[in-house]
Amino acid sequence: MKPRSGVEVIRIQAAVLRRRGGPLTIESLEMEGPRDDEVLVRIVASGICHTDIAFRDDWYEADDAVVLGHEGAGVAERVGKDVKGVKAGDHVVLSYQSCGRCRPCRSGHPAHCRLLWEANFGFQRLDGSNALHRSGVRGHFFGQSSFATHSLATERNIVKVSKDLPLEVLAPLGCGVQTGAGTVMNSLRVSNGESIAVFGTGAVGLSSIMAARLVGAAPVIGVDVRPGRLRLALKLGATYTIDNRRRDVAAGITAITGRGVDYVVETTGDPDMHRLAVDILNPQGTVALLTGEQGTALSEGRKTLGIIQGDAVPQQFIPRLIELYRAGQFPFDRLEKFYAFRDINKAIADSRRGAAVKPVLRIGDA
Repeated sequence: MKPRSGVEVIRIQAAVLRRRGGPLTIESLEMEGPRDDEVLVRIVASGICHTDIAFRDDWYEADDAVVLGHEGAGVAERVGKDVKGVKAGDHVVLSYQSCGRCRPCRSGHPAHCRLLWEANFGFQRLDGSNALHRSGVRGHFFGQSSFATHSLATERNIVKVSKDLPLEVLAPLGCGVQTGAGTVMNSLRVSNGESIAVFGTGAVGLSSIMAARLVGAAPVIGVDVRPGRLRLALKLGATYTIDNRRRDVAAGITAITGRGVDYVVETTGDPDMHRLAVDILNPQGTVALLTGEQGTALSEGRKTLGIIQGDAVPQQFIPRLIELYRAGQFPFDRLEKFYAFRDINKAIADSRRGAAVKPVLRIGDA
């Protein structure tokens, strides 16, 4: 329908967060149609990422209700006149948003966009507008808010993908899988024969392990407190695992390598694990922090790096991961567990208790 203002309004269903800690409730909302630089995407599936859950649990309730979700995949339904790389009917994966105008964006480093926070966590377009304002709800989370039947995105956070692969399988590529693999392949550029430990074997950590195997790292050590995830880590490329409830991690790594490791990917956000990661580094080694912390220089040439989205350019890196998947070299689908959209709160609960590595919501048909 079109109100008197002439602005098109689209009725959608979305999972809305109205109080800290949830639950998310599926509601009917009104969303503005796409602007000239936007694409209306009918969402087929959306992964649930740790960031969605963390935001739900830490959300400041004085703000308007919000729609989360930032691992969307779907079909482009309508395309603004200024959009060149996508057409109606294309299958797309949605990733993080960037401004496209600052120096990092223009130099091919959108993960370091100067407006990264505003574009992804501002719950509005960069001009301050909000397409869900008629419903008293804020959207545009990561430039998508994909816990919904429809989403608005731009060419900067859309990746066109082939129609011969299920969109529900591809959805998690937009954040968690991209971040884990990109950290190893882009940020750290781990080489054949270099040693690496991955702290935390959730979706991001396991993606790091699969990437480490791909580049020939050795040994690849997975560290976690969940035996089931450690068993999966061994199947996906880890050469050793350490259950840090039962074994001292530093001693275990020394026993495996005879010294320390060249790289640590730290996904847990636990300060004790961060300190441990630094302690087990070889000289010139690097800890990759995937929890928003800043990097620092340490003694003997060691350093920590704060990594954002695996330094990936989604339009380049996601197709690369898809080709590796096709070749049987990057089986990220083994992380996935599927849920109906109405079961979103169960999916979140399963993720929190470790019953699902990467929950994926089935929202619509392709």
